[in-house]
Amino acid sequence: MIPVSVMTTGLGTVSFSVKGVYNKENLSKFSEVLRPVVTWNLTYKCNLKCIHCYIDASNDKQDTLSTEEALNLIDQFAELKIPLIILSGGEPLMRRDFFKLTSYARAKGLRLALSTNGTLITKDVARKLKELNFSYIGISLDSDSAEFHDKFRGVDGAFNMTINGIKNSVEVGLNVGLRFTISSLNIDRLDGYIELALKLGVKRITFYHLSASGRGKGLVNLMYTPEQYEKFINKLIEYSIKLKGVIEIETTLAPFDGIFIAKKLARNEEEFQQYLKFVENSGGCGRKMISIYPNGDVYPCQFIDFVKLGNVKTQRLSEIIASIPDVFINTEKYLKEGKCAECEFKKYCKGGDRARAYYWYGNIFGSDPLCPLKSLHI
Repeated sequence: MIPVSVMTTGLGTVSFSVKGVYNKENLSKFSEVLRPVVTWNLTYKCNLKCIHCYIDASNDKQDTLSTEEALNLIDQFAELKIPLIILSGGEPLMRRDFFKLTSYARAKGLRLALSTNGTLITKDVARKLKELNFSYIGISLDSDSAEFHDKFRGVDGAFNMTINGIKNSVEVGLNVGLRFTISSLNIDRLDGYIELALKLGVKRITFYHLSASGRGKGLVNLMYTPEQYEKFINKLIEYSIKLKGVIEIETTLAPFDGIFIAKKLARNEEEFQQYLKFVENSGGCGRKMISIYPNGDVYPCQFIDFVKLGNVKTQRLSEIIASIPDVFINTEKYLKEGKCAECEFKKYCKGGDRARAYYWYGNIFGSDPLCPLKSLHI
């Protein structure tokens, strides 16, 4: 995660309320390798059919982690003092015991966030989420165009249902943010999207660079060009400054964003090095974060589905976390070929997204095909 607003202005909205104040002079200690943020994919079930779904959600797949096993896992979260549980899916609200699990987690003192498509957030659901004091509600919205969003998410009417979910969440006072998946199809629609976000009253936008997991394996044709990237990130920098304290902007699945932004912002070499350490500290797959799938399998993050760390049905979570391979902690040591292996910033960027390298280039230790830095002479 690259906190663009914090880099450009030193100010966050949602991130500060969740993590506390941090910046390039005061690096965040919110999560650690042995005490990571957990993305918990509660279910494979989903009411949408997104073309890029990293978990290939389907109502035909069975969730094999029972309520009892899920409650036991929550006990382990509490024992490990996990700083944040991000409940995801599929669509997490489709799990029938969702509120039983979340009520139990809150009673254990755990901090919760929700990653959702927003279509199932009725006024009643929004009130329940508020009563449970969810720290953050992240809702997927990929365009200001209803036609585009519905096509991308695979269901007619999805846009309007999502907008209603956003409004219901904002109305009860939840911290709401949008999640925008960047592809060549929508990278040029930023201005209208920001205008919509302001009208909706959300507090954060997280821009997800397209990953290659799940259904994303077949979307290599949706990569944007370096020129599109440069224009987009420059606009993000401008908007993060303009919207200081109103809407916080972040990006994810592309730590090279932090390198690009550091180059733009740094006034001297000393400040540039501070920014680089800030980028490195931001974490990534297996570094300060892990993911648990609906069947109990544990992965370095929700997008690295080809390196299984263990399964919580047969192992303690603490044992699994302690066994995270060094390749996800010090990735730069393992990069073997191409632009990532040769890059002077690999210590800080860690080679971008290993899922794109693995699925689109066929080599987990190869280059991230989306990284534009060499093409842009950075």
